[in-house]
Order: sequence, then structure tokens, then C-alpha cells
Amino acid sequence: MAVTPGAFRTGSSMVIRFGAIGGTVAAVLLGWWVSLLVTSDPLDDEQRGLVDDAIVLLDERGFSRQAFVLRHVTSFRSTDNWWNLYHAHYQAYAATNFPFEIVTLYPWFFELPADNVERAVVLLHEGYHLMGADEATALRQVWREKARLGWTADVYGRSKVWKNTREWTEYSAPELFACGEDEECAP
Repeated sequence: MAVTPGAFRTGSSMVIRFGAIGGTVAAVLLGWWVSLLVTSDPLDDEQRGLVDDAIVLLDERGFSRQAFVLRHVTSFRSTDNWWNLYHAHYQAYAATNFPFEIVTLYPWFFELPADNVERAVVLLHEGYHLMGADEATALRQVWREKARLGWTADVYGRSKVWKNTREWTEYSAPELFACGEDEECAP
């Protein structure tokens, strides 16, 4: 088969075009990620210690994928970046910027949880977001897995984190509560 003289130029022209488009998209995403980081503050040492303790607990209780992502991929911030300010997370303990793997932890994340178990519950929720889950899916998964963390109604039923999470989960996934107050129903 004979190759025409213009065949290579057309093929290489397409490669150059796709390369330019891919490079532009990568540059925009990198710029967006950097802008999210520079418009927010990192955690202080005490906050980072509490986060690390909660991640260790997640790992010990069998949530190794979420713990890995939280430990090695996630950038934790203590103040909102410009994007979070635009979207306002008034009731949240944390906010995740997916796919940039940035988690903002609000002051009540450090103040309201009773202990590391409840902080681990919040981080588990954010871990599901970091892996692409929407809000309803993250709430549903955490509610189903709560016993693995030792997060049960008899111990935590009166805590603010329990009450908030239960309310948000019941709104998003009412089928989980059809069997009773805090029992999990069969899927």
C-alpha cells in the first residue's frame, strides 16, 4: 500500500491538536486546584493530630480504602476556599472539593464530635465523596457502616453529630428507617 505524502502531516496534526487540548485542560485543572489551596488555610498541628487519629481509627476498623485516600491523597484545609464560599456549606462539618481531593474541616468538626469515633464518621462520609459519591450515597453508606466504627445509638444517640447525621440520612434515604428508629432495614 502506498502512503501519500500528506498522510503523516494529517495524522501528526491531529496528535498536536489533541495534545494542545489535553495540555490546556490539564493547565486549567491545575490552576483551579492551586487556586483552591491558596485561598484557604491548612490545618494547624493540633487539628492535624485529631484528623490523623480519626484516620487511624478508620483504618483499624476496616475502611482501608477511605483511610488511604484521606491519609495520602487529600489536602485538608481549615478555612473555606473561594469555591466553598460561593457554594456556602452552612450546616456541614466538612466540605469536599471533588475531584481535587481537598477537604475543608469546619470548626464544629473539632468542637462537636464526642470523640475520635464521631470524627472518623465525618471523615468516612468525606472519604466517600473523595471517591466520587454524591451526598445521598455518602450518607447512606455511612449509616449502613456505622456499627463497624462502634457508632451506635445506645452510645452516641444523644450526640449532636448522631442527631444531625440521622436527620440528614433519613431525609436522603428514608428506606433505611422503615424498620424502626435506628435499625438498618434490608436493602
